[in-house]
Amino acid sequence: MVHILRPFPVESLKLLVFDLDGTLIDSAQDLCNSVNATLTHFKRQPLPDELIASFIGNGTLMLVRRALAAGVSTPVDEDYLALAHAYFIDYYRVHKLDFTYAYDGVVDALAALRQLHDLSGGEARSLAVLTNKPVRAARGICEGLGLAGYFLHIYGGDSFPVKKPDPMGMRSLMEETGARPDETVMIGDSKVDVETARNAGVWCVGCTFGLAPESLAANPPDVLVDSAAEWVAALSPPYIGCQP
Repeated sequence: MVHILRPFPVESLKLLVFDLDGTLIDSAQDLCNSVNATLTHFKRQPLPDELIASFIGNGTLMLVRRALAAGVSTPVDEDYLALAHAYFIDYYRVHKLDFTYAYDGVVDALAALRQLHDLSGGEARSLAVLTNKPVRAARGICEGLGLAGYFLHIYGGDSFPVKKPDPMGMRSLMEETGARPDETVMIGDSKVDVETARNAGVWCVGCTFGLAPESLAANPPDVLVDSAAEWVAALSPPYIGCQP
């Protein structure tokens, strides 16, 4: 069911911007495995997958920092962090598609959304990805899972000087596509995505099926969906099968 918390003019949308991890794909197992491979390489004890998964969302450097800091009272040495992060990146680059998959309904929903037109001018909507994952990995995953062709742009955490929730990436996408904030929506599964949307002045759809849906309670989006298939109902005029 689509839950509308704050209605917005879906008929005017021109730009749909998707988060990647926890929104389009379930990448948790590969990220957890890569973190534990890194910890093992540096003679550290592996961590439970559930704990590592709670660290995901603010980019790979922060992911590794949090993993190194788990159970340790002293600050993480920055040189040590840099070495560990480099190892993580190299390992993840090879293993990023071992277990990662697109959520049910994602491909069909993207195909349907790409066919929708903004009713005010009849122009096809633009779809893009804005993630804090390194862009090389993000593009490789999208290509490997057959998703890349749906997006005009795929931008990662190293595509700009700052990451989400800073609005720079979102504003760049709006500038490139000619979309105003009120014609743009961010679709994501965590408070980082909601904060990104709010900082950029755009609308937000929250996904309760992702990696951090519990964070949406304290940072509610404008609309909540329980599956990728519901994106079409939430973003098509008029709202179909929605619940206030």
